[in-house]
Amino acid sequence: MAVPAHTEVATEFEIVIGLEVHAQLTTRSKMFCSCSTDYANAAPNTHVCPVCMGMPGVLPVINRQAVAYTIMTALALNCSIPEYSKFDRKNYPYPDLMKGYQISQYDLPLSRNGYLLIEHDGQVRRIGITRVHLEEDTAKLLHRDGYSLVDVNRAGTPLIEIVSEPDMRSPEEARLYMQKLREILVYLGVSSGRMEEGSLRCDANISVRPRGQQTLGVKTEIKNMNSFKALQQALEYEAHRQIEVLRAGGTIQQETRGWDESRGVTVPQRSKEYAHDYRYFPEPDLPPLVISRAWVEELRARLPELPDARRLRYQRDYGLSAQDADILTEEKALGDYFDQVMALSSQVQDRQARARAASNWLLSEVVRLLHAHDIAPAACPLKPEALVNLLDLLDRQRITGKQAKEVLDEAFVSGELPETIVVRKGIQPPITDPQALERIIVEVIEANPKIVADYRSGKTNAAQYLVGQIMKRTRGQAKADLVQQLLRAKLDEAPTA
Repeated sequence: MAVPAHTEVATEFEIVIGLEVHAQLTTRSKMFCSCSTDYANAAPNTHVCPVCMGMPGVLPVINRQAVAYTIMTALALNCSIPEYSKFDRKNYPYPDLMKGYQISQYDLPLSRNGYLLIEHDGQVRRIGITRVHLEEDTAKLLHRDGYSLVDVNRAGTPLIEIVSEPDMRSPEEARLYMQKLREILVYLGVSSGRMEEGSLRCDANISVRPRGQQTLGVKTEIKNMNSFKALQQALEYEAHRQIEVLRAGGTIQQETRGWDESRGVTVPQRSKEYAHDYRYFPEPDLPPLVISRAWVEELRARLPELPDARRLRYQRDYGLSAQDADILTEEKALGDYFDQVMALSSQVQDRQARARAASNWLLSEVVRLLHAHDIAPAACPLKPEALVNLLDLLDRQRITGKQAKEVLDEAFVSGELPETIVVRKGIQPPITDPQALERIIVEVIEANPKIVADYRSGKTNAAQYLVGQIMKRTRGQAKADLVQQLLRAKLDEAPTA
């Protein structure tokens, strides 16, 4: 069982973490050929051509959309975009490289010197971004008993690599950075961000050093982490392992280690390569890129509202809590849904009250139904118009909150507007007349003298039984909050002699 390193690191050692994040881009075609990238459910080796199979005599052609997506990502990460960039050959002898080399970028990437802000323990931390560069993905190896198969469908898919500075100081910070980065990629629409499918992958470099020491310790690289949870757990284990080695007087070996999730440990895979091992040289089959300032500004203008800006807007314009704003923005589809609800509620005078109601119903009841039916927010069958209609019914006091939940459950499945369901089922308007309710309350009080005595002797929870009896008599048509108010007023009156 892995032992978290939090407490010992805080007093004796400092963790230093940098991440290399790879994200597949959502272009329709591959990086250097016209093969489709929609290979997820395709038979092996069916989305291939002589270019992505590395046949002799073929020439690659740069995917302009992939370059645009890379620059947009870099701009969103506050990077500078140079006027000149180029591609390089990265040589290494793995069987998933069809050409025997990978077309990547080395000394002149598409961007440099950015940063990403994360919040940890109430403090904002600035994590440096060394570079965002563009390359091609490898083929996929399928290992069998004693042999391996190669599926080339993935080979040549556009892939960006986002390299951070070693600025993270805990496994939790690394997880928060990765989650924030995924949010941005999804908001930009440049990547699906699905770690479980391999479209977003992460390699972590980690070292430890005595607290106060300026020079970095020897790092190890960790691979095979396919979730945020796995990333944090692997880093916690590796930090603890390195600390124990140093305490025992040993030395850390620079190596690549894999995360074995079933055992909760990192295991050695190979010695770590250095840049000279890859024998980089400029790609002779591709021209250098000259990036005009006008195009960069055009791409900057295309950037959507990003998660941090959306969070601030929800709190500033709608008065939402920081917690609700965070939840609404974590999943882009939820935030988009909320924005549509507010756009359809333009005639509502109290915008903040409507926003709070929309957020409450969306994050509690709609999300509950999505989970129950195993549906992603982006595929929500309940249209924003339907939720607006439900909120309008509540504002007009046409239905109670309890009735609204029942109507919402049906609307989620049927696709009908809540108002249509209310009319079809003959749901009567709630009883809001205080005099009519008081008559029923008096009858219930007189019929339950023992419960009333319990309440007046200090057992205030006894009032809930009386509320239930009142709701039963009104067939659920009374407003619960009004019933509570009138009932307690009656109960708190001095009993008549």
